[in-house]
Order: sequence, then structure tokens, then C-alpha cells
Amino acid sequence: MGQISEVKVPDIGDYANVPVIEVLVKAGDSVTKDQGLVTLESDKATMEVPSSIAGIVKEVKVKVGDEISEGAVVALIEAGEAAAAAPASSAKAEAPKKVEAPSPSPLPPAGEVDARSAAGEGGGGRNESAGQAPPSPQPSPASGRGGPSVAAGGGNEEQRSPPVDFGAGTVMPDKVPYASPSVRLFARELGVDLGRVGGSGRKGRITKEDVQNFVKQALAAPKAPAAGGGGAGLNLLPWPQVDFSKFGEVESRPLSKIKKISGANLARNWVMIPHVTQHDEADITDLEALRVTLNKEHEKAGIKFTMLGFIIKAVVAALKKYPDFNASLDASGENLVLKKYFHVGFAADTPNGLVVPVLKDADKKGLVEITQESGALAAKAREGKLGPADMSGGCFSISSLGGIGGTAFTPIVNAPEVAILGVSKSAIKPVWDGKAFQPRLVLPLSLSYDHRVIDGAAAARFTAYLAQLLADMRRSLL
Repeated sequence: MGQISEVKVPDIGDYANVPVIEVLVKAGDSVTKDQGLVTLESDKATMEVPSSIAGIVKEVKVKVGDEISEGAVVALIEAGEAAAAAPASSAKAEAPKKVEAPSPSPLPPAGEVDARSAAGEGGGGRNESAGQAPPSPQPSPASGRGGPSVAAGGGNEEQRSPPVDFGAGTVMPDKVPYASPSVRLFARELGVDLGRVGGSGRKGRITKEDVQNFVKQALAAPKAPAAGGGGAGLNLLPWPQVDFSKFGEVESRPLSKIKKISGANLARNWVMIPHVTQHDEADITDLEALRVTLNKEHEKAGIKFTMLGFIIKAVVAALKKYPDFNASLDASGENLVLKKYFHVGFAADTPNGLVVPVLKDADKKGLVEITQESGALAAKAREGKLGPADMSGGCFSISSLGGIGGTAFTPIVNAPEVAILGVSKSAIKPVWDGKAFQPRLVLPLSLSYDHRVIDGAAAARFTAYLAQLLADMRRSLL
């Protein structure tokens, strides 16, 4: 059994009855020489009481809230080879080193201790000033008792706190976050900026628990989506905080999971993609007549054709003619990835929000197969049974409001796609045939596109060609 020594409060100047605000160790802990045991806080500054020896803590003599002065016993520590074995094991490959113990210094003026800590000094009670070289390590005796003691710049890299930026704006007393050296070290190891952490301790002091809570909140918060350019330089105004209840009765209802997820994606896409929308119309009088005829022919088979199936077939033909619409920007934003497959997504309205199932290999499927598969995907969407595979891999999306109403709208591009087709409700309109006005069934089309990839002329050509296909599906055979 090694010798048990008392560790006492060193010379702290004219201060007396200084409160203990943190106890950094407990009985049974292994400590190294100069490691902080407790943190004291006066009205002007904080400091740690370091251990004068390496060893095992046998008993802690103080607790948080105690008021102690110079010479008060802080802890009992058992010294010896066994006690030093743990810290020594991390430096087996190096010759043991010993550093002369630094003499305790008086408690500095207000803010000076915190300023030095912020400038990069670790929490072990070391008293090196910023810019002052540490004591030169001296060779240890052959026995190497006590293992290596570590000072800033010494041999054990694992004990050194991470470096921090030094600047006058961050070390002036009125700029330095109010925290003890050990809390500063803890925050630096986690990469936490103490300037963003609120203090719950006495006089607003930041505690270890405050840092832990800050990290938990940061991990729980939704991550900002990273698109080309990151979006970090938007400098948007903060969202207005309004107490709506002061204007009248209100009810709070949480968003569905689908709306939370899709909302973040839509916000990113709208902000990060330069949208332009091209509007056009397609005469679908003959196509609608064909759809009604096909439904009668396949009534016994239980197949019900919708306009969506015809639109998917027409879109695939248009994508083949204009391949830039069947593409995506790569991560750098400098290259266009042209796709040789044709997976078409379509928006499905469900009780919980909007989802976009994807019909795979639409170019390889006939109208009957497209109708059956899109119907099955829509049913899965309404039942909430879509899996990730059902909603991934899309090349182009279609958002149809034809069953509800409207004459035009601006659909939001579904990144990383570069275009999306909006379809509104068809209506009978008078169309001039060269001799007279004829009643024709007209379908409004709204094509939103990424202007980084597609220019206005290309979008106009795409919608014009799509309108021609819908007016006469035989063109899709060419």
C-alpha cells in the first residue's frame, strides 16, 4: 500500500472562503500530477485545485457548496507504482519523463483565468501563460516511479486538449463565456462553441451538464439539408414568433411525419433550384374518347384506364426526344448525368400528406401494365404501405390535380430531378379549326424546370411536343 497524502488548497492570494462549484473526481479515480480535483469560484474568477501527486483518490474531503481557503484539505490520494500504472500504460513506447511541479500562483484578476483557458490552456491546473514556453522535460530517474507527468507540449499527445483559435475578440473578459477550465476542456473535446451555450450555474456559469444538454439538442435537431451550394449563405430573416392566441381562439395540431419530411425537402428544393414554369395546353378530345372506349373493352377484366397512364407514356416519349430532361446534376453541380432508364414518379394524395411513388422502367411497359402498376402503387400510398424502394430512383415526376380542379400551378422540382410536370383539370374550350370554333377538351400543362440545366426554349419545345403526343398518341410510335 502506497503512502496516502493530503492535497491542499494552494496559495490563492488574498481570497478566503471560496465556494466549491465543481468536484471533478471521486473516490477510486486515478489521477495524474497537476490534474484538477475541484473548481473554486470567487466573485471575480474561477480556478482549479490541482493534485500535487499522481495516484488513486481515496477520499474527497469537500463537496459542491463548501467554502474553503488556502491550506484546506481537498482530497486524500494514495501514491505509488500501482497507482501510476494506468497513466503510464498510454506511454509505453516512450521513456518516462518527469516535469518539475509548477508552483501555485495567486488567483488572477477577473476574467484572466478564463481568458487563458480560452486561449488554449488545458484544465489540469497548469499555470503556463499564453505565449510562455512550458518547463523543459527532464529525464526521470531510472526507476521511473510515478510514471510520466504531462505538461502542455509534453510527450503524451492524448492528454493535450484540442487547439482553439486565438483572437482578441474571443478572449477579452466581456467576451469570454463564463465556465471553468475543466468545462472549457470538455467543450473543446466535443467541438462545442461555449459562446452558443447558455449557463445554468450561479451567475450564468456554464456547467458540464449545460454542454451535454447543448450537444443532445444539436443531435436531436433536424439537420439542414445540403444541396449544391449548401444554402448556408442565404442569411434569411428568422421566422416570426407570434402568439396567435391573443387574436382569438386557436388549436395546435402536429404535422404528420410525411409532411415534416416532405416539407423540409420542398423548402430546400424551392430555395436552391432556380425554378421557371412553362404553361401550355393539350387537346385531348380524341385521347379521352379512346380512354372511354378502352374502359368499356376492359370492364370485365377490371382494368380502369386513367389519363395518368397516357400521360406517362407521352412523357417517356418526350424524355427520349429531349434527354436533358431525363438527367440530374452531379454533386459538384458542374456535370450533367444523363440517364438511360425511364423511372417516372407521380404524386399521390394520401390522408397523411403527399407522397411520390415511382413507376420503374416505364419505357418497357404497355398501357395496361402501366395502368395496373400505377393503380397498385397509389393504393399502397393511401394505405401507408409504400417502402423506400417504391419512392426512389425517379427520373421525372408528374403532379396531377386534374381530378380536383384548377387551371395552372407551379409544381416544385423534386431534386435531384431537373423537371416536373403539373397537370390541371381539363375543360371544354372553343378551338378554331380554320373554318369555325369547335368544342374541344383541353388539358392544362405546367412544366417547372431547373433553369441551371434547361433553358426556356427547350422547355417550350418539350411541352409543345408533349401536347402533340397527347393530341395524337400515334405520334409516340414514330
